[in-house]
Amino acid sequence: MNPLNVALEAAYAAGELLRNGWRQGGFIVEQKSAQELVTEYDRRSEALITDILQRAFPACAILSEESEINAQTYAPNRWIIDPLDGTTNFTRGYPLFGVSIALERNREVVVAVVYNPLADECFAAEKGAGATLNSQPIHVAQTRSLAAAVVASGFPYDAWSNANDNTDLWRTMVKHALSVRCDGAAALDLCAVACGRFDAYWEHGLAPWDIAAGALIAQEAGAIVTDYQGSDGFLDRGEVIAAPPALHAEMMGFFR
Repeated sequence: MNPLNVALEAAYAAGELLRNGWRQGGFIVEQKSAQELVTEYDRRSEALITDILQRAFPACAILSEESEINAQTYAPNRWIIDPLDGTTNFTRGYPLFGVSIALERNREVVVAVVYNPLADECFAAEKGAGATLNSQPIHVAQTRSLAAAVVASGFPYDAWSNANDNTDLWRTMVKHALSVRCDGAAALDLCAVACGRFDAYWEHGLAPWDIAAGALIAQEAGAIVTDYQGSDGFLDRGEVIAAPPALHAEMMGFFR
């Protein structure tokens, strides 16, 4: 079976579940930590995605935000999923959330799907084959300077207790970028870079499921995606900068 097609099937199925749940409301919300929420739909979406992926590829490991089964253990073939990217948005009726699914082979992400069910927008990519939005090719913006750029970011889940809470970088970007945004959905922010809605995105304190799919989609759309040191270790480090080449080079001057 084609991994991209299976990932698309899972994303659309989970997206429909989330869309219906969001519109219906009245769902259970729990506190995972001081600043992190989880809903019954996080878990229901994860179960649905996992079932579809495991039926198609039973030998593949799965790393998912809500599951404790596979934890962070390495496997040659591994699905990395966020069953509900933007949980806090979902709980507050803010219409920006999605599903993120990536396939990693030998530590390299090769397939990615991010689906926004309310907008019915499906971003997808395969390594070396470009990126698409609803099957149409997409590309990053041509913005070359930070002064002309709209950039996005967020804050770590433990910002209350973490001295490295991203406020210093926010202060820097507010003084140098055209505008700065915080949407609360990392995968969708990366996809916004991929299709040119945002010019750049940075954030740290992230987990692999937050950025695995979105990073490949952004890369295949022409973005440079690195960690804060300029290397490709962003999944392990949990920090990412994604931007068109010239803009990425300028931004790196503030991170090194």
